[in-house]
Amino acid sequence: MNSPAAPALFSVIFIIAIGFGLAKMKWVRQEAIRDLSNLVFYVLTPALLFRTMMGVKLTELDYAPIAVYFLAVVIVFAVTLLMQGLTTLSSARALAHTFSNTVMIGIPLVGLVYGQEGLIALFTLISIHALVLMTGGTIVFELAAARQAGREGVSHSMGRTLAVAVKNSILHPVPIPIIAGVIYAQTGLPLPNMVDQPLQLMGQALGPMALLLVGVTLAYSKLSGNMLAALRIAIVKTVIHPAVFIACAWLLGLRGIPMAAMAMAAALPVGANVFLFTQRYQVAEDEVSASIALSTMLAFVSLPVILILLQRLM
Repeated sequence: MNSPAAPALFSVIFIIAIGFGLAKMKWVRQEAIRDLSNLVFYVLTPALLFRTMMGVKLTELDYAPIAVYFLAVVIVFAVTLLMQGLTTLSSARALAHTFSNTVMIGIPLVGLVYGQEGLIALFTLISIHALVLMTGGTIVFELAAARQAGREGVSHSMGRTLAVAVKNSILHPVPIPIIAGVIYAQTGLPLPNMVDQPLQLMGQALGPMALLLVGVTLAYSKLSGNMLAALRIAIVKTVIHPAVFIACAWLLGLRGIPMAAMAMAAALPVGANVFLFTQRYQVAEDEVSASIALSTMLAFVSLPVILILLQRLM
């Protein structure tokens, strides 16, 4: 694929490979993975989320293409849970099926193919992508964890279970910076440079650090029993997810560049943030880390095919 997406895809694989190599040389020990994951999840992720959301003016966004995008997300997410049940494992798979690498790969790809109009649509999605998927994913994970705890003998009423899940979802390192950023954005006040600069630096470190962690985890993972499951996630993410979106868009009459940009976003590989959730909830870490690498490699084939299809549909 002769586009900036190819170097971006190679960059993702290259950074994962560096993490893999560091672990194989024992420069990063297995015991350090949890601490590094906590650093990324509790420090770098909130910095990026707050800084991203503080620039969002909710009243200025065009929600039509975004609404169709999240309709497809809900369909894929819900079908995954219906087929596999409400567990933390199925929640991890559902999030992997729907969470795209919109920044590292999406921005260069959409910018080249669809120009400024496509980027505006993508940036609109990016501005609330984390707000919807990470907050929604947190609620589902907490509900699943509460349900599993009930099966293990910690029984509560459904109302109490839901209340605990919602509370844990709000008092969480993902929704808090998102909510704080959105509230701050509505004030119109600029962020002081002495605060903005370190937040920017920490946010920029999130992507590479998360991908290095994926590589380190892969090096210590038992992949023999996880490759088939990881491949299923990769196929759903890069083929089924965009197909569901294109079908929804066609049925609802959404056409043009915004539709195409959202289709490309749906077709992107699994985002590294999904791996951070698996680390936090200690479920499907090997499977999801492998799916990030596999879906990125699969995208070299699937993205050009989807681009050709979109040219005919537009």
